[in-house]
Amino acid sequence: MLFKDIHVGELIQKRVEETGFSSDRVMNFMQCSHEELRQMYKSKSLDTETLLKWSKLLSYDFFRIYSQHLVLYSPPSSSEFYQKTKDERKTQLPEFRKNIYTLEMITFILSLLKANEKTKKEIIEEYRIPKTTLYKWIKKY
Repeated sequence: MLFKDIHVGELIQKRVEETGFSSDRVMNFMQCSHEELRQMYKSKSLDTETLLKWSKLLSYDFFRIYSQHLVLYSPPSSSEFYQKTKDERKTQLPEFRKNIYTLEMITFILSLLKANEKTKKEIIEEYRIPKTTLYKWIKKY
């Protein structure tokens, strides 16, 4: 899957087909008409409340697709921000301790390394992957 160009409606439609849910069941859960359902399948993006409903119905975390996009394609964070102490960079938003590393992301990172597009040091700095994690991936994969 390419995380660069996300068309969430198509992904949802594929997941509905995989699960074998009937249109009636989906429309009942989503509280929508057949035409609204068809529009959601055609939509490149959906609002978060709707996407949360889809995630619950289909038992699939569609938000993680966007998280992967951020990990792979967002510009590196300011190093000044991460040099500050935790108290200096307080936020009222929740802070997550673990990064999300899917097999696709690991494969992407290791392919950069294998093709000599980036060095280990560049990957560690740019993607903020701990050194030990990168070395574990190299050994395992």
